[in-house]
Amino acid sequence: MKSIFAGELSADEILKRITAHVRDFELIPGSTLIFLDEIQCCGNARTAVKYLAMDFRFDVISSGSLPGLTCGEDDDETVEIPKSVPVGYETQITMHSLDFEEFLRADGYGSAAIDALKSYYASGAAVPAAVHEKYESLFREFIVVGGMPEVVSDYVQHHDFNRVDRIQKDILAAYRDDIAKHAKGRKKVLARMCYDAIPIQLTKEQKKFQYATVERGQTRRKYGGSIQWLKDSAMVQVCCNLSEPCLPLKANANGDQFKLYLNDTGLLCCTYGFETKLAVLNDTVRGNARGGIYENVISECLVKKGYSLYYHKPDSVHEIEFFIERGGAVIPIEVKAGNRSTPSLRQFIARYRPTYACKLTNTQNGRVDEIITLPHYMVMFI
Repeated sequence: MKSIFAGELSADEILKRITAHVRDFELIPGSTLIFLDEIQCCGNARTAVKYLAMDFRFDVISSGSLPGLTCGEDDDETVEIPKSVPVGYETQITMHSLDFEEFLRADGYGSAAIDALKSYYASGAAVPAAVHEKYESLFREFIVVGGMPEVVSDYVQHHDFNRVDRIQKDILAAYRDDIAKHAKGRKKVLARMCYDAIPIQLTKEQKKFQYATVERGQTRRKYGGSIQWLKDSAMVQVCCNLSEPCLPLKANANGDQFKLYLNDTGLLCCTYGFETKLAVLNDTVRGNARGGIYENVISECLVKKGYSLYYHKPDSVHEIEFFIERGGAVIPIEVKAGNRSTPSLRQFIARYRPTYACKLTNTQNGRVDEIITLPHYMVMFI
């Protein structure tokens, strides 16, 4: 198929070559979608997007593996750097795994059910106890299953957690193969070591990423580039500490102090083993791992809503897990696996006087002063 894009790259020539290479196929202007998969393997194909877009007869979508890697950072020999990037004719979209709302829809929950739940979020009225318990249970299923399309597709058909576990293990193995295939030189080993260290770090009371978790006595000098590679590949999400929780958050982020979360909480639970999954489903998981799992799933949900991740730890005692920018204001979000007190949130409110603050727990929704309490599953409406 690469020969379609060899030679002249006018739309007419490209379309003519497509008809020569694809049998029993008709190009219908206004109706045919041209989908170019694994486009990173053909530099000319990416350049050609401009000419196909300018032609206006056909919509064009391209996709590729690990396209977030910067030029020269991909060690896959099949990757080709385009001679000309189609600036102005290419809209880049990062595709994530399914979020909780998409998980519900895949499992048969339609717009009526989701809109009814959203009405409680909008009005502040308490969710009926039976409904609340049902969605908390479904959210725990989402934590264990995750949002990987292949996993969700199998789960909604079979509702078999053993099948889920097998597919997730295959995906984790594929991720490690991706690191071996795409990371350059020394990063092949270092990036994998960093990736494998994240589940361990999330079970600690101090969840800020520490290089010593990867290898005792090591620092950013050795592993910083590998963490950047994992970020660029979208295998992890980075949450930076804010020196000051004020707008713009990006300008106040400290890049040397950060947490790392896996891009899919189902994969995180898979690294912990089947018994941990069972404990999550039964709501019996305890200790620091419980907090780490819930932080990971909320980070995942926020990223899929389009938010960047930030936290604030002003001292050794207080910490607020997430901050987002919304409606021209900074909104703190505290994550509680249970319904514990919120001294960090109250300290922040007393000092910064936000319009409101969010507390995500496993309890009913409600509001006391500036603190809006929401059950975990309502993160999909934030």
